Amino acid sequence: MAVLDQFRLDGRVAVITGGSRGLGRAMAQGLAEAGADLILIGRDQQSLEAARHELAALGRWVAIVPGDVSTPQGAETACEQVLQLNRPVDILINNVGGRRLDVAVEDMPIQQWQELFDLNLTSALICSQKIGRGMLERGRGCVINVTSIAGPWVTIPNIRGRHYETAKAALTALTRAMAADWAPRGVRVNAIAPGAFLTDANRRWFTIKPEFQREFERRIPMARLGEPAELAATAVFLASDAASYVTGATLIVDGGYTLW
Repeated sequence: MAVLDQFRLDGRVAVITGGSRGLGRAMAQGLAEAGADLILIGRDQQSLEAARHELAALGRWVAIVPGDVSTPQGAETACEQVLQLNRPVDILINNVGGRRLDVAVEDMPIQQWQELFDLNLTSALICSQKIGRGMLERGRGCVINVTSIAGPWVTIPNIRGRHYETAKAALTALTRAMAADWAPRGVRVNAIAPGAFLTDANRRWFTIKPEFQREFERRIPMARLGEPAELAATAVFLASDAASYVTGATLIVDGGYTLW
């Protein structure tokens, strides 16, 4: 097989949580352009419908599953809906996550800490269990967890609420542990650790706090934030046969932020 052909995903089905907006939407675009059919999970019906319309125009089969995987029950329910579609899943991207709360460690209520851990860690575990089981039975497939440079490598300055760094560090460790367990059974597990990207949510945030964007850019050797489309090729690589000998890895995509 020619090198570029190894990146094709024709005939494969990918599930992406949070796939209708932000980085999830960009990765969905990349996988669809590489030939994959898609199942998008998201909370917002309108954005899901828009994503389905746009991606189906590429000639792909696209299904949408409205659901909130930030809670254990929500994650289980969404995955059950995916399985009811009766399309064997080859690729799972656990993309849902976020900070959502800016509270100092010493003031963080335990209930909120647990809820945010469910958002950033437990959701990925449950989706991997529910969707990954079929991969294990078939002896092939791949899981991609979206972690962050925050946690395993850096602590973001001037932000409170270290639940995010802690959960993302744990997700990075879970990626390695799952990779070790599932590799002999034909399923690869890897992670992508994004730095700062200009998603719509971040653009709104930087409008409110432009000094925060400038601080981020000052710390990035490439002197700019990433565009969501720049993450898509990384997802395609990890999902494809081009990465057939890659498991347990975390690919950092951050413009060099972690070099300092």
